[in-house]
Amino acid sequence: MEARDRTTGRNAAWTLLRDLINERTGIYFDQNSLDLMMDKLLDLMSERGVDSPIDYYYLLKYEGKANDEWANLLNAISVRETYFWRELDQIRALVDVLVPQFSGRFSEPLRIWSAACASGEEPISIAMALDQAGWLDRIPIEIHASDMSPAALCAARRGVYRERAFRSLPAELRARYFTCDSEGWTVAPEIHRRIVWHGANLTNRSDIEELARSRVIFCRNVFIYFSEATIRQVVKTYTEYMPNPGYLFLGAAESLLKFTTQFQLKEIGPAFVYVKE
Repeated sequence: MEARDRTTGRNAAWTLLRDLINERTGIYFDQNSLDLMMDKLLDLMSERGVDSPIDYYYLLKYEGKANDEWANLLNAISVRETYFWRELDQIRALVDVLVPQFSGRFSEPLRIWSAACASGEEPISIAMALDQAGWLDRIPIEIHASDMSPAALCAARRGVYRERAFRSLPAELRARYFTCDSEGWTVAPEIHRRIVWHGANLTNRSDIEELARSRVIFCRNVFIYFSEATIRQVVKTYTEYMPNPGYLFLGAAESLLKFTTQFQLKEIGPAFVYVKE
């Protein structure tokens, strides 16, 4: 295995591998974060007996077992930092303002999509908040959640969580919606079964065309890992398929200002939301 020389950010083989990952996943490692990519991949390459980034590039791009290796790579590089009740003001805007506006106005179910849901804390938070407010049994609501990491999606479908996931969730809600055993805290079946889980890559248009028809999309803290070209690509799909009005929730550090005029940033209740009309 080659030494972890920090000058390899300029190495053509690493750059080629970085660009392939960006092309297939949307995740982009700039020069400042290339070392992070290398740290994650060198261990993975060592496990595979691959000695150089160019060999790993060819494995991913051309070999018959590439699909399995892409799953391993996604599990290695995906960021899964999430927890229940994160950026709660946005969930409050949905539950306290948007859902009451929707009720009785449209004939179809209210479809909500948690894009890049990681291990599931975001869509479960949405379902808990809707249940707490009485909406889940009052109007037809569909909650969809997706991620491109097989390991993250497996954890989401399992619905068992450790203490770290609860650092913002009030104790009374944990007691109401979770049960504890030796494996951790398991989400209540009546909440978990309300969520439809999907394997989907946001950069693959065919993966998300149907999901993007959702009236409400939570795509929070995702674009910070994408290149500008990838953000434009994903936002274009949202623009084409979201109904009017459509509501797009992004992370606090994310903006669409440079990418589209089809969404307008509006203050809705306690949060700012991108609205397509």
